[in-house]
Amino acid sequence: QASRKTKKKEGGALRAQRASSNVFSNFEQTQIQEFKEAFTLMDQNRDGFIDKEDLKDTYASLGKTNVKDDELDAMLKEASGPINFTMFLNLFGEKLSGTDAEETILNAFKMLDPDGKGKINKEYIKRLLMSQADKMTAEEVDQMFQFASIDAAGNLDYKALSYVITHGEEKEE
Repeated sequence: QASRKTKKKEGGALRAQRASSNVFSNFEQTQIQEFKEAFTLMDQNRDGFIDKEDLKDTYASLGKTNVKDDELDAMLKEASGPINFTMFLNLFGEKLSGTDAEETILNAFKMLDPDGKGKINKEYIKRLLMSQADKMTAEEVDQMFQFASIDAAGNLDYKALSYVITHGEEKEE
């Protein structure tokens, strides 16, 4: 009887290990390290889990003290259980899975760059994004430009922007 219980526990541990190892394979090692740093910053009480108080404290540290409890509850409900680091990675994996591959984004930009210079005029791309297909607002375009390298002539470096879209902010060297 005891051996069956032991085997059952081992099987559960293996399943949990497999499930958690899958999420780690979705990210590069540098991304995992960045997520770990973010998790550690948010886990204000250092108990290994992000809870409502951790979220409140994190918002407070960013200067936002008027966050409503129902907003925090909604954030916590996105997870299927307590938010430990593996769950945190799962949540980000789900959010990031809707992002196209870097090559796909680059190819879309290349269609607007017939000379292959790697840059597109900022005002031209802004007009396109605000007038075509899923139209963006001026605020959304400006928000995107915050993460883009734009030279003195007003040209957007779309290769760098494609990297930021798919990997997060550029590495400072």
